[in-house]
Amino acid sequence: MTKSRWLLPAALLLTLAMIAAACGDDDAAEPPPPTDPPATDPPATDPPATQAPSGAETCPSKIVIQTDWFPESEHGAMYNMIGDDYVVDTSAQTVSGSLVASGQDTGLQIEVRTGGPAIGFKSPPAELYSDDAIHFGYVSTDEGFLLRDDTPTVAVMAPLEKNPQMIMWDPETYPDVETIADLGEQNITINVFAGQTYADVFVANGTLNPDQLDPNYDGSPVRFIADGGKIAQQGFASAEPYNYENVFEEWGKPVKIALLNDAGFEIYSQALAVREDDLENLRPCLEWFVPVVQQATVDFYNDPDRTNAMIINAVTQYDSFWVYDEGIADFSVKTQLELGLAGNGPDNTVGNMDPARIQRVLDQLIAADLLEEGQYSPEDIMTNEFIDTSIGF
Repeated sequence: MTKSRWLLPAALLLTLAMIAAACGDDDAAEPPPPTDPPATDPPATDPPATQAPSGAETCPSKIVIQTDWFPESEHGAMYNMIGDDYVVDTSAQTVSGSLVASGQDTGLQIEVRTGGPAIGFKSPPAELYSDDAIHFGYVSTDEGFLLRDDTPTVAVMAPLEKNPQMIMWDPETYPDVETIADLGEQNITINVFAGQTYADVFVANGTLNPDQLDPNYDGSPVRFIADGGKIAQQGFASAEPYNYENVFEEWGKPVKIALLNDAGFEIYSQALAVREDDLENLRPCLEWFVPVVQQATVDFYNDPDRTNAMIINAVTQYDSFWVYDEGIADFSVKTQLELGLAGNGPDNTVGNMDPARIQRVLDQLIAADLLEEGQYSPEDIMTNEFIDTSIGF
């Protein structure tokens, strides 16, 4: 995966009650003459097949979501909500169509927008604040705190339980390395994107040394391969291991990885967030939509094929440097489930966020001199009030 990541229930369908017609007395000699029904009693009919589930009418007619990168399986829950009538706009790099909830047409539209180069590498919070048509953006925990002064957002649901970001290395070159801390102890050069929060955090807590971090990573595999695996490199656990073993023929063998999450940097990456000032106005919609996203998350990982085909089709039509095929899509879903990147929290609910975990991230940002003590609290950047606790894997 050649990218940086930003310092970023089923719909509850309420069926209509049918009014049963009363039967006449079987013992009556003659049935009573027919009468017209009272004007106040409309004839009972089946609901239209496309009737919006209760609550959908509280949302905008088109829900727009800004992601942080090209379509990929890590974004599966968002694309899972787009119906089979989807349209790929290759100019705007968006995928839009009917908003479906577990296969049910809600009567709304949904648009998922590509991030990264499609928006000039702006962060999703910055894009949220530059375009009022966007309702939701991907905002990671650290990003929610660090960008709060200029672009305050509130995360309402986290489709991923763990951040897929990792650091990888060649196990043949460094057979004794098992963790990110081991990389620090051996002072192995790590190729990273500039401005990464985790780098500041790991330097501040002594996990890594400042002189071993090379902030010149450009997302390309060229340097790692050219150096013969003598350096370590950042990446995504659900992408790079597949590419280095199966796609980059010059390497063509496994790499070993360690998640940033497992090293103690436990952000919620790509959480779904709204502008802070929009929270109140969107509240009725959020009460309906957040459980829809929760269920879409479960539905995608239980049966990803249709959505992955949509993602692959969109990437193919975009025809850019970013490529995505069935092999990496299948690997991504499998790896996300195996590593717990996607799944329930400790309370068997999908999508909710742990304030204590967010506080730990906040404490790390303070220790790294990125924020001041008492400046913010977890409740400033997240809420679980719209989560349906009955929805999970």
